[in-house]
Amino acid sequence: MAQLDTLDLVVLAVLLVGTVAYFTKGTYWAKPADPFAGSLAHTNGAKAGKSRNIIEKMDEQGKNCVVFYGSQTGTAEDYASRLAKEGASRFGLKTMVADLEDYDYDNLDSFPDDKVAIFVLATYGEGEPTDNAVEFHEFITSEDSSFSEGGSAADKPLGNLRYVAFGLGNNTYEHYNSMVRSVDAALQKLGAKRIGTAGEGDDGAGTMEEDFLAWKEPMWAALTESMHLEEREAVYEPVFEVSEKLDMNAETDEVYLGEPNKHHLEGAQKGPFNAHNPYIAPIAESKELFTAGERNCLHMEVDISGSGLSYQTGDHIAVWPTNPGKEVDRFLRVLGLDKKRDTVISVKGIDPTAKVPFPSPTTYDAAVRYHMEICAPVSRQFVHSLAQFAPDEATKAELTKMGTDKDYFSDKVASLNLNIAQLLETQSKGQAWSSIPFSIMIEGLHKIQPRYYSISSSSLVQKDKISITAVVESIEKPGAPHVVKGVTTNYLLALKQKQHGVADPDPHGLNYALTGPRNKYDGIHVPVHVRHSNFKLPSDPSKPVIMVGPGTGVAPFRGFVQERAALARAGEKVGKTVLFFGCRRRDEDFLYKDEWEEYKKDLGDAFELHVAFSREGPNKVYVQHKIQEQGENIDKLLQQKAYFYVCGDAAHMAREVNNLLGQIIAKQRGMPETKGEDIVKSMRASNQYQEDVWS
Repeated sequence: MAQLDTLDLVVLAVLLVGTVAYFTKGTYWAKPADPFAGSLAHTNGAKAGKSRNIIEKMDEQGKNCVVFYGSQTGTAEDYASRLAKEGASRFGLKTMVADLEDYDYDNLDSFPDDKVAIFVLATYGEGEPTDNAVEFHEFITSEDSSFSEGGSAADKPLGNLRYVAFGLGNNTYEHYNSMVRSVDAALQKLGAKRIGTAGEGDDGAGTMEEDFLAWKEPMWAALTESMHLEEREAVYEPVFEVSEKLDMNAETDEVYLGEPNKHHLEGAQKGPFNAHNPYIAPIAESKELFTAGERNCLHMEVDISGSGLSYQTGDHIAVWPTNPGKEVDRFLRVLGLDKKRDTVISVKGIDPTAKVPFPSPTTYDAAVRYHMEICAPVSRQFVHSLAQFAPDEATKAELTKMGTDKDYFSDKVASLNLNIAQLLETQSKGQAWSSIPFSIMIEGLHKIQPRYYSISSSSLVQKDKISITAVVESIEKPGAPHVVKGVTTNYLLALKQKQHGVADPDPHGLNYALTGPRNKYDGIHVPVHVRHSNFKLPSDPSKPVIMVGPGTGVAPFRGFVQERAALARAGEKVGKTVLFFGCRRRDEDFLYKDEWEEYKKDLGDAFELHVAFSREGPNKVYVQHKIQEQGENIDKLLQQKAYFYVCGDAAHMAREVNNLLGQIIAKQRGMPETKGEDIVKSMRASNQYQEDVWS
């Protein structure tokens, strides 16, 4: 028998690996767990070595209800947690919350008919699934998906699956709540049976919370009937056990003082840097863009050299905020924890499937300062749940009324922009709510989320520096006891002031911890990661582009124009580049005024800038007016296949520009307005019309 040489052995090994992979259907090559999942103290889902089979997980933990979530900013995850908690406390369901990306979906055909799945699904951007729901959406809507028991989509393999669905959307986007609608349709096509109606919340109208509350009561009624449940009096049962470690020193190396994961705790910056693992980036430079003293607009250059991070022109940078010390102090004081702020606590899920939202052990101060969204508007449902812990009967009655009366809540809480600590402080007249368990605050408040900003630089021009352009938010409402200060933009303002040697870098007295946990942010640093976007220049620079960006909506277009100017300098043929920008006054907030003149030198007649000054004349002039004036030229460029971009406020400006463009096309081409609208829709579908908007 001939001896096997090295090549033969390699070939045989490859064949063996391929054979095992085929017959195990990838069991040993399952999607790898997030390398930072353990250090982030995630205790649910599929960690390395754990099953990705949701039915096995439910059986193992004795669950009969799973609440899946597809979430981008944390709101859908919060609603999923609230549904799971309410299902357990009011109806005796054995619930668990599950991140869609932690499980496989081909075994949903073996989902038992005595269990129920709830899907809470946010729609992201232009009708897209959230990052953690991409694979689920592709699988469930595909005609080619195959299931574990051999059935195809045509066989209606999900006949046993009973489900509930709620969507989070924004009516200012064309594809309103498309995620929940497409998943609902796909599940029914596969034979699954929906319980109750598919709910839809509208962030664009500002009614998300009330839409959710209005939907869930009839949903619970339908689910109770379907699963033969019995409602009982809901009594608070903690999801998390919070224990004080009086024998531990907060300064020891094992206690998290705001670090997002174990690598940061150990003092090492290790990539990849992403939504679970920020890069602590130096701010290379910063400056004020507004010339009027009462408002601030920041320009910052964030240095990412050596981090392994990269970006493309049009992407977003995520800034990880820190809560202002002023609100941290208020929160701890109102709970009677101000003298225990540095006490070490351990947080564990009482149920093995519960997901602890921050690393542990930590301290009260660190959890509140770095991980809990304490400055967010208050949820009516959460207010109602806190009534039982009121310091006296009169306060209990008041909170109960707020929690059950929609209009009363709007008048007394929502309209005043109160956060939870401000509300509790007001209601108890400064008396501490010392009977509120810290666990209910962990459960009831969102995990603090990164804030995303359109990158205002070109990766072609400055690949190692990311520019941020941001107005510092400050909202004052008549009659409101507090001015709302944007958490992240005021944090950035304080960093900028410190960089410029201002004696008091925190002009609003918010008292940010600028040096980070354990003073590790030496110099001027900020935690960031990059999120890739589909908001992109055409690959062919000779294509014309039309950009609409009033205010800081101009941010990505600074990057676009910067890039096209650089290409022109390099001898590339660059097409017509038209920018519509709007601000109040040319001597007050005309962003990058001098830069546009420099880009004009490179681009020549290919660059046109049309500026609307809303406060300079007897009548207010907005970008919409300037677009209308240029209607004929815009239509000519569109017929040359120009790309059309809009960035800024979704609720008003972006919607009006969308409608206006349809009218311009119809007028210039002598066709009915509905035909112009259809052309704009077609442009959107082909990516010729792109938006980067916010509500």
